[in-house]
Amino acid sequence: MLSGCSVSSLAARFAFFPPEPATYAVRKDEATGRVVASGVPRDNALDVLLVDTRRGNKVVAFYFRNPCARLTLLYSHGNAADLGQLYDLFVQLKVNLKINLMGYDYSGYGASTGKPSEENTYADIEAVYQCLETEYGISQEDIILYGQSVGSGPTLHLASRLPRLRGVVLHSAILSGLRVVCHVNFTFCFDIYKNVKKIKKVKCPVLVIHGTDDDVVNWSHGKELWKLAREPYDPLWIKGGGHCNLELYPDFIRHLSRFIREMETITTKIRLKKIRQSLQPRKKAHRVSTATTTTFTTNCCCRIRVRKPTCPSCNFSCGCCELRNCFTFCFIRCCPSCFSCGSCCSCRSCFKCCCCGDAR
Repeated sequence: MLSGCSVSSLAARFAFFPPEPATYAVRKDEATGRVVASGVPRDNALDVLLVDTRRGNKVVAFYFRNPCARLTLLYSHGNAADLGQLYDLFVQLKVNLKINLMGYDYSGYGASTGKPSEENTYADIEAVYQCLETEYGISQEDIILYGQSVGSGPTLHLASRLPRLRGVVLHSAILSGLRVVCHVNFTFCFDIYKNVKKIKKVKCPVLVIHGTDDDVVNWSHGKELWKLAREPYDPLWIKGGGHCNLELYPDFIRHLSRFIREMETITTKIRLKKIRQSLQPRKKAHRVSTATTTTFTTNCCCRIRVRKPTCPSCNFSCGCCELRNCFTFCFIRCCPSCFSCGSCCSCRSCFKCCCCGDAR
């Protein structure tokens, strides 16, 4: 019988399909000393990076700069793709969304070294995030994590550990690796990318995008992730959309752009205020929505509602007050056994019995 770790390694073999051969290559330019990529257009606004991970691999990252950008998108791509194939898409997103964009290849993908595995992808995205902090001075408050398909795994892994992220986008995301293959409602030890658990730890707005006709990752994955999110943003369900063609629909860029614009206006102060409001217990109050009304509850069956006087000099002594209509005592649901409006009251117009409607 296979152990949990053995089954996990076996599952990883079927989870990753890097393009072979890679669609690009990297080398060091002797004249400038910079890393450059062949197989993709030369762009002065593009930085090609080799990033060291804690697991000993070197992953390739493309950083696209936009001078108009206020936020940075950290993009974790899908399964059977590398940076060379995604170059045109990244340029379009950079221009249309007015963002900086950092894309990277997992270990074993493209020109990145090592072998693809779940743990390696976690180390990959951690290293690229640290590169954004150290090399470009970008903090988590100005980063939106974007995970497509299997890229939702490293995306939610990092998002669950960063409490001050600006936002997260899940594009054709998975609940877990095993749930893509078979419809189960349990999480096993040998499952990979347990997003169904990690989504609950994400503390920023989450936008979910999924095609209704996705035949690789069923639409139910996106719907369930959206329901489990602590701060879900309006989802985008693309009618008729598949697994690899959502970018071709006009609603895709329109909805994503609206999300980016709204994330730009959200500050840490506003987000903390929303969190505090959601944590405060709701106070129980009587349904009396009059600004000048105060409600008192007694130990008997009567609830007394007192209308504040309109004259400042009134001291609630109705025996001497010349303005008898300054205030009204209203006895609600009073019964003869608990209150009697006797005829001994010298100021009968001050009191009104609600149970019978008569002035006494």
